[in-house]
Amino acid sequence: MRLANSAHTSRPWRIHELTKDFRVEDVWALLTPGGQDDFARLVRLFAARDDPARSAGSAAARSLWAVRSAAGRIFGWDSPAGGIGSRVPTLRDRLPPDLRDLPAGPSFRIRPFSPLYMLDDEYAAEVANRTMHGVMHLGWVPNGSGGYRGQLAVLVKPNGLLGSCYMAAIKPFRHLIVYPAAIRDIERAWRGPGAH
Repeated sequence: MRLANSAHTSRPWRIHELTKDFRVEDVWALLTPGGQDDFARLVRLFAARDDPARSAGSAAARSLWAVRSAAGRIFGWDSPAGGIGSRVPTLRDRLPPDLRDLPAGPSFRIRPFSPLYMLDDEYAAEVANRTMHGVMHLGWVPNGSGGYRGQLAVLVKPNGLLGSCYMAAIKPFRHLIVYPAAIRDIERAWRGPGAH
């Protein structure tokens, strides 16, 4: 379920220190009920299910990922020159010492996210291409009934006019197809056999 941006901005996340020049693009509640110590499992699940061609949950979402990948190749949006360390410096350079000294958390095998840091209730990873610099933020929040659930926030800094137009063009697809399918997939995996 989509949430108001304030569900992310009102919490005392450490990511706020690093992303003052980013905007909150999306916030989603994840139906991943658990206990206080289950957050690491959620992060591992996200990192392990990072192939959109296989885990996006619907044919429409997989098709959109395929179209985006093809467009990225054709227009050069995803070339190394547009990524982290080339077009933009990594946000790891902004980490305060207490976060920099911690393990960054799980890496993604396929998606080009680079982990930034992981705490008991917070994980962040970044990605950059010629259209934007983005952050995927996972949080572990109280669910109101004594337990916890996941919360996903996406923060972006568009790259000029191209990035702003790109983000506006994909917004309906993200909200109606891509995120709902990916979130359903994570939620099914969370509840699935052998998930605990």
